[in-house]
Amino acid sequence: MQTSAPFLIALPDLAPGEIWAGIAVEDGAPAHHLILLPGDVKGVTHEAATEWAASIGGGLPTRKEQALLFANLKDQFEEAAYWSAQRRESDPDYAWYQHFGFGNQGYTRRDTQLRARAVRRLPI
Repeated sequence: MQTSAPFLIALPDLAPGEIWAGIAVEDGAPAHHLILLPGDVKGVTHEAATEWAASIGGGLPTRKEQALLFANLKDQFEEAAYWSAQRRESDPDYAWYQHFGFGNQGYTRRDTQLRARAVRRLPI
């Protein structure tokens, strides 16, 4: 049986109000730390949510990152739908969201008004 050596990953320094959400994995390897930024915005379109996230130094989370947020920090969200950064591939007039009450992901028109939280990513 083959074993691999354990590896250590240092936790990043956080600014006041930020919460470490976990490590995002890509292609089976740690890719980046996911940091949830403080604050949220409600009743915004996808475009407005994207602009708001950038204005506070972050971005909207991807669908995979939202699943990580739901698993690790569900209590930091209202039981509502939050915009993801990702548009629907087959129709860019739609974007994906994560519902933090039910746990499901779906898509809706980008002019729908939902909530948003911002994240930042720190490479590992």
